[in-house]
Formats: sequence, structure tokens, C-alpha cells
Amino acid sequence: MTDEEILQQIRTLVNEEHELRSTGERVDEEQIASLDAALDQCWDLLRQRRAHREFGLDASQTSVRDVGTVEHYEQ
Repeated sequence: MTDEEILQQIRTLVNEEHELRSTGERVDEEQIASLDAALDQCWDLLRQRRAHREFGLDASQTSVRDVGTVEHYEQ
């Protein structure tokens, strides 16, 4: 997956979340939590790839980390 593909996935997930919240109906918190977790994973993967390149490593050697890992990062 390329950086652009990851960024596109982030945009898609953000749009889905905005659509859910803007309906004016009761929001399914489990669905929002799932979207947020997927966003955290995408952002983490993008950061990993950028860090690998910064230090001369192969960005393709990165992988998606589990939700339990990325959910507890401090921003």
C-alpha cells in the first residue's frame, strides 16, 4: 500500500464518519468506534512509513499494527 492509498483510505473513513454524524439521527457508537480505530491504524501505518524513509529504511517493510497497540498512543 502506498502513502497515497493510505491517505485515500483516511479520507474515505473521515467522510464516512462525517456522514454518520451529520444524519441528525442517533449515532451508532460502535460504528464510530470502529471507524476511529481504523483511522488510528491508517495514521500509524503512514507514520511508520514516513519514519522508515527518514532513517533510510524500506517503507514497504511496515505493517498495520493491531488496534490495541495504536489505540493507546498519546497524540
